[in-house]
Parts: sequence; structure tokens; C-alpha cells
Amino acid sequence: MKNYAICLFLLCFAIKITAQDFKWKSEYTESWNNEPVAVVPGEGTKPPSDALILFDGKNFSEWVGKDGAEPKWKLENNAMTVVGGTGPIQTKRAFGSCQLHIEWRSPAEVDPKKTGQSRGNSGIFLQNYYEIQVLDSYQNKTYTNGQAGSIYKQSIPLVNVCRKPGEWQMFDIIYTAPEFDGKGEVVSPARITILQNGVLIQNNYVLKGKTENVGLPSYSTPHAKLPIMLQDHGDAVSFRNIWIRDL
Repeated sequence: MKNYAICLFLLCFAIKITAQDFKWKSEYTESWNNEPVAVVPGEGTKPPSDALILFDGKNFSEWVGKDGAEPKWKLENNAMTVVGGTGPIQTKRAFGSCQLHIEWRSPAEVDPKKTGQSRGNSGIFLQNYYEIQVLDSYQNKTYTNGQAGSIYKQSIPLVNVCRKPGEWQMFDIIYTAPEFDGKGEVVSPARITILQNGVLIQNNYVLKGKTENVGLPSYSTPHAKLPIMLQDHGDAVSFRNIWIRDL
């Protein structure tokens, strides 16, 4: 009788374990649906197979200048360079959430009289409203939420990984566009993650609103997809190898 009781107990225990195991497996089963699309990655900084090439050094076919005119920036050596006073340029196409790769370079010759925001200043505006600062921040002190890689006047970079003036820098940007309801209220704010030269400098930062030079940011203007703009701040900043993936 004693042996029977022990056997019964062990049997019940085994059934309990089996039932728990079955429950666990039923909650965590494999998925064979929604198979991801196959994308061929690019070598090095070259674009993956599903990217749109915004600039490959050959022409301004994806860009327009001020008032929709042909860009007046300089095109040479597979790069485009700001010509001060000609105005910003922007993409002909509109974008929302995206993965953006862009390479930039501040002027190699540095005027010793120029410091802070006067050295290699430009900006990358996502949806025409949200600026990622471009600046020569190599041994060049300025306000921290205005140095290279900052979300201008909002978020300080986690680290300063700027290379020397005249050397090419890389931004890899993951951007989630804001969402608005029918009344124009923000349902979900914009978010940005940035790697500069392969190093994380902005980690899923939640934007407080559009970029303001003076005053606090806010989401005062509801919008959908809009162009990407590159700023003319008067300095001869160059850009190359720009590609984007619509998310």
C-alpha cells in the first residue's frame, strides 16, 4: 500500500509537470507568419538593396533649392558643398519615419578667429522641423545642446566623437515621426536614435517639439510626411553618400 501511494504521488507529479510544460509551450510557440522581406546589406557604408539613394555624388536629381529652384551648392569630388547665402536645399520627396545615412565634413581650414557656432555649422532637418546639428565640435567649445549630434536646443549627445576638421563624419539616424489625431493633438511624439561614426550618441530620444532657435519647442503644427532639409548656415560644409530607408 505504501509503495502504491508513492507511485501514485510520482504519477501525479509527472502529470503536473507535463501539464505545466504543455502550457508553457502553448504560450511560446514558433511563428511562421509575416516572414521578413529579404534585403541585401551594403558593404561598409554603401546602401542596402531597399534604400533610396538621395545623393551619390553625381547630381542634384533628388534635391531642390530655395523656392524650388536648382540647388546652387557646389558639386565636386562626389560631394556637395554649401555655398553661403544660396539658401538651404531639401529633398524633392517627402518622408516620415525612416533610417537615414548621411556623411558630412566641416572645412579643413579653420579660422582661428572662429569658435563655437561659427565653425562648420549646418543642420539636418527631418520633416523640415526637427534639427540634428552639424558642427565642427573637435576641440571647439559651445553650448552642449548645440554641438554636433545634438537635437538642437533639446538633447545633448551622449558623447563627443567628432573627428578633426576636414575628415568625413557619419550619421546613422533612426527616426520615428510624430503622430497626430484628428484635432491636431500629439498622439505619439517623435523619437530619434543616432550613431555618429558608429558610436551611439542619441538613444531613442523623445522630441519635445519642432526646433526653435529661441524659446521652448512644441508640436504646434500637425503634419504628415515632409522633405528632409540641409541647412545653409554660411559655412562650406560638405555632404556625401546620402541614402534613406522608408520605415
